[in-house]
Amino acid sequence: MEIVTVKVKISDMAILREEGILVTVGLGSCVGIALYDPKNKVGGLAHILLPDSSLFRNRINSLNSAKFADTAIPLLVHEMVKAGAKRRFLKAKIAGGGHLFLFQKSGCSVGEKNVKAVKFLLNKYKIPIKGEDVGGSQGRTMKFYVNSGKVVISTVGGIEKTL
Repeated sequence: MEIVTVKVKISDMAILREEGILVTVGLGSCVGIALYDPKNKVGGLAHILLPDSSLFRNRINSLNSAKFADTAIPLLVHEMVKAGAKRRFLKAKIAGGGHLFLFQKSGCSVGEKNVKAVKFLLNKYKIPIKGEDVGGSQGRTMKFYVNSGKVVISTVGGIEKTL
């Protein structure tokens, strides 16, 4: 039996039940959010680009909800519950949020803003973060093994880290 591998692109998300691997590449300032319900074996992965959709609200009808932390996390939780997850069992692992671009006025990087937004929203939803690999200045690939909840982060330099 072949294991299903689903690639999650930038500003996208995907959900699998019981088996398979969710993979996202190119996590620079973006943040990958792996949510997992270990009891019901439901996993979801989102690749967010920006922290906040408020600047784009005038285009809400064409808004890609997976693009922003404030819209992607609620949508991911909702879709996982529809797939059989129980909200109270959800756990998170996050990666990315590198310091690649700076806002001139604030001095705060897009990556840092993304990480702060993700952590704020996961806390709001009472979803504990069980592992993270954030910050720095390298790109990352995130592989989420849905059968076990294991997340493997690899960097351009070939270093792998298991969360």
